[in-house]
Amino acid sequence: MAKGFHITLLPGDGIGPEIMAVAVEILQEVGRQLNLAFDLDSALIGGAAIDAAGEPLPSETLQACRQSDAVLLAAIGGAKWDSLPSHQRPERGLLGLRAGLELFANLRPAQILPQLIDASSLKREVVEGVDIMVVRELTGGIYFGQPKGIFVTESGEKRGVNTMAYTATEIDRIGRVAFETAQKRQGRLCSVDKANVLDVSQLWRDRITDLSSDYLDVELSHLYVDNAAMQLVRWPKQFDTIVTGNLFGDILSDAAAMLTGSIGMLPSASLGAKNPGVFEPVHGSAPDIAGQDKANPMAQVLSVAMMLRYGLDQPEAANRIEKAVQIVLDQGDRTGDIMSPGMNLLGCKAMGAALLKALRSLDS
Repeated sequence: MAKGFHITLLPGDGIGPEIMAVAVEILQEVGRQLNLAFDLDSALIGGAAIDAAGEPLPSETLQACRQSDAVLLAAIGGAKWDSLPSHQRPERGLLGLRAGLELFANLRPAQILPQLIDASSLKREVVEGVDIMVVRELTGGIYFGQPKGIFVTESGEKRGVNTMAYTATEIDRIGRVAFETAQKRQGRLCSVDKANVLDVSQLWRDRITDLSSDYLDVELSHLYVDNAAMQLVRWPKQFDTIVTGNLFGDILSDAAAMLTGSIGMLPSASLGAKNPGVFEPVHGSAPDIAGQDKANPMAQVLSVAMMLRYGLDQPEAANRIEKAVQIVLDQGDRTGDIMSPGMNLLGCKAMGAALLKALRSLDS
């Protein structure tokens, strides 16, 4: 009897439905190969939810996600909704999903694939061999701290306020995820903060340092966030695992992503202590190419692999998908964002077909 999993799909906006369609085909194929059954339901989030239900995260969507074994998200947002008040924009749906599922840890890999080294904007000798995991805290910090808002002062001037706040408990739980992640990698963890000017960062540094006594097999270092950003560009191979807060992680994980040449290749996982995780590509909804069959589905497909590995404990299925990606890259198939001279330019659907063929070849 096939082992079954219930997955909620959130196609979202822009290119989201296109890349989700490819991901579903890959998921179903690997399920057939390994006798895994996937019960798939779709729900609304982001701009699509605003258009249909008047809000970026309908209660029905959050409930469906809570009842799932894992959530596969594509992309949200677009210029169409940029004029809405901030609390009604598509991005609020994503923040609400993370908070509603208590997903406090975001894992963002940035690995240089040997076939795509020349797609990086940095020199080969700088990026060759880079393999970084950014562990970002997701539900605390300046995005959720109170007070926040735009207020009018006694003089009648408008003043914008956001509060960066972390409790020791919030820091400890993301710290443990980061140390345990580093244990599975090269055993090196760099904690990034701004402890020279921010009290909240001083607490962060103190707690992470205290935790290190429980992980003596992990080498801990600290960097201020401005220096960390510089070092990511100067010498990225010095990093193994990075742990940092919500705002700094948002910025540094995107910087690390671009070391690889295209964020169209990078997946991510958002995990909590008890609820299902959310797995999604790191790129946006790319509304400028939506519906044109130009999107790169690789990051969405690799997000399926992360879902299988970290969310459903199916490493063999994850390995198969990752091998299929390598096969396709080895044979020179590329979408426009990773195209180089002499390669085969494919659209989103054709890339999906190539991935399916490569996946099926593993049993031949």
